[in-house]
Amino acid sequence: MFDRLQVMLMKEFLELRRDPWAIFRLVVPLVIQVIVYGYAATFTVNHAAMAVLDLDRSQASRNLISHFVATGRFYIIDRSDSETEILRTIDTGRATVAILIHAGFAQALQNGQSAPLEVVVDSTNSNTALIALGYVGQIVSRFETDLGDTSMLAPARVAPATVNLSLQVRPWFNESLDDRWFFIPGVIGTLTLMQVVSLTAFAIVREREVGTLEQVMVSPIRPVEFILGKTIPFFLIGLGDILLVGVIGVVWFHIPFVGSFWLMLFSACLFLLSALGLGLLLSTFSYTQQQAFALTFFLINPLFILSGFAFPISAMPKVLQWLTFINPLRYFLVVIRSIFLKGVAIEVLWPQLSGMAALGAGMLALSVIRFRKSLD
Repeated sequence: MFDRLQVMLMKEFLELRRDPWAIFRLVVPLVIQVIVYGYAATFTVNHAAMAVLDLDRSQASRNLISHFVATGRFYIIDRSDSETEILRTIDTGRATVAILIHAGFAQALQNGQSAPLEVVVDSTNSNTALIALGYVGQIVSRFETDLGDTSMLAPARVAPATVNLSLQVRPWFNESLDDRWFFIPGVIGTLTLMQVVSLTAFAIVREREVGTLEQVMVSPIRPVEFILGKTIPFFLIGLGDILLVGVIGVVWFHIPFVGSFWLMLFSACLFLLSALGLGLLLSTFSYTQQQAFALTFFLINPLFILSGFAFPISAMPKVLQWLTFINPLRYFLVVIRSIFLKGVAIEVLWPQLSGMAALGAGMLALSVIRFRKSLD
C-alpha cells in the first residue's frame, strides 16, 4: 500500500515539475490576491472628497476647515460660492461630504451661542457615510476643544468664549443609512459578472475538451457565427439575472428605484458586453475546464475587491486605484447605485457608460482575435 502511495506521489510531483503553468497557477495568483486583499480590503476612509461652502469667511471658519484637512481623512475638491453649487457636487458624486458654514458662525461662538455647522453626506454607500460622519464628529469635537484651550475668538483682555457647536446632519439618498440599499444594487453587478464570465468560459472550453469544437468548425458554420451562437444566450441570461435581482431588491427588500428603467437596461447591456468579452478571453487561455475555473477564480476576486463594492476606492493605494479603471464592475456599480438611489440621468453617468463601452469593445475585439487564432 505504502509503495503504491509513494509511486503515486512521485508521479504527481513529476507531472507538476513538467508543467510550469501549473506551478504558476498555484503560487502567483495566491501571492497577488494576498497583496490585493492586504491593501484594498479596508473599511477605513482616507482622502474622502469634501466640498466646502464658507459663508462666514472668518478666522474661526478657516480654522475649522484646516482641522478637516489636517487629519488626512478629507481633501477639499471644491470651495463653492452657493448652496446650490455645493449640493451639486454631492448629487453628481464628485464629493462624499459637504460642509456648510453659515454666516455668523464666529460671532455665535464668541457669544457662547449655538453655532450651526451643516454637514451633507452622500449616503449611497452607507458604510462610507457612517464612517465619514464618525470622523466629522471627532474633528468637530477636536476643534471645539482647541477653541476652548485658546482665546482666538476674543481679544486678550476678554475671557475665552464657551464653544457650543450645533451639528446638523443630512444623509442624502439613504436617510436611514440602511446597508441593504447599498449592497443589493451592488449584488446585481457582482452576481451577473460571475455567472456570465463562468458560463462563457466554461461552455467554449467544454466544447474543446470533449472534442466537439473541431467537429463544429469543420461544418459550414463560420467562426463569427459560432461565437455569436455561444455568447448571445449568455447575454440574455445575464440580462435576465439583472432584471430578476432588481425586482427582488425592489419588491422583497424595498430598495427604492427612482431612476430610469431604460437607462438601467442600456447600462446593463454595456456591462454584459464586457463580461462576455472577459469570459471569451478566458476561454482562449484555457484548454480544460479546470484551467478555466482557476482563471475565473483568480480574476473574479480582484475584480470584486477593486470594484468599490465593499471597500472605498479612495482608501486604496494609487496603483490599485489606477487598476480599477480597467474593471468594468467599477463603472457598473456606480451606474446601478446612482440609478436606483439618486435617479440621475445620462448627463451625469456618461463617463461611466463610456468606460464600459470602451472596455466592452476592447475585450470583445481582443477575445475574438485570440479565439480565431486558437482555432487555427
